[in-house]
Amino acid sequence: MKGYMGIDIGSISTKGVIIDSSNQIIAKEYIWTKGNPIEAVKELLKKLKTQVQDQDIEIVGIGTTGSARKLIGAMLNASVIKNEITAHAIGTLSLHPDVRTIFEIGGQDSKIILIEDGIVVDYAMNTLCAAGTGAFLSSQAERLGVSVYDFGNIALTSKNPAKIAARCTVFAESDLVHKLQIGYRKEDIIAGLCKSVVSNYLNNVGKGKKIREPIIFQGGVSKNIGVQKAFEEEAGTSVMVDENGHLMGALGVAVLSKKKPITKQFHFSITDDHFETKGIECHKCPNHCEIICVRKNNQLIDFWGNRCSNGSLSK
Repeated sequence: MKGYMGIDIGSISTKGVIIDSSNQIIAKEYIWTKGNPIEAVKELLKKLKTQVQDQDIEIVGIGTTGSARKLIGAMLNASVIKNEITAHAIGTLSLHPDVRTIFEIGGQDSKIILIEDGIVVDYAMNTLCAAGTGAFLSSQAERLGVSVYDFGNIALTSKNPAKIAARCTVFAESDLVHKLQIGYRKEDIIAGLCKSVVSNYLNNVGKGKKIREPIIFQGGVSKNIGVQKAFEEEAGTSVMVDENGHLMGALGVAVLSKKKPITKQFHFSITDDHFETKGIECHKCPNHCEIICVRKNNQLIDFWGNRCSNGSLSK
């Protein structure tokens, strides 16, 4: 059986899927990046391998997306390397072809994607502030002494959500501490945090955008039912959450890889290889470009960063 692998490598989490020719997911995994994308992908590949080891499967397409997509693309000799907007849109449309608005909140950034007739017509991203992201909610959960996985269910028990300043992480944390000190109930503060995430998102990422139904909410934060319900209250309509919503980027590049097969045979034994990256400064012209070199078992396999041919290296 032919399989197609997609990997979404972000600063917080690393996601991977393997699909068949009908876009059915036959293996999937979600792990933490822990500041080391190469080791995270190695761990991811080992976990994916255990899920397909009993199947006669050949990986014929590989796609990467996310903040480290170029690095991991070089590591895996990927045939498709795409930005997150394209990857999330394709992944979502493969499961929900009628979707028109995508809300996505990840670990450190968030985005909105507007679609008409299966084509992305507008988008926006928030990458300057962590307010309203998964990392923000995780830090507040730790402050409150609860698991972030319980946030949503706790929020739904609140009858009087606290108003939490949403425009900035620093202000939100200061407001949260103040609310705790004056005696607000924990569930009311948690519900207030969920609402503040939505308020921050719509007032910044979604500002000026015409949000149309059907709407789907994805990314790691979509697993928080408290945030989902807050979105529905603000939008005045239902907001879908797919069970694989946190994997849409990986699914998208896996689907795209079907159109462009890999040129070298893929083996899961790549996890035994040694990869390293190193930045060098080129002094061959006034640009002084920083060139990123990727080596596999001490052999140069890719490089980028040079703005002219003077910085070109031999593989």
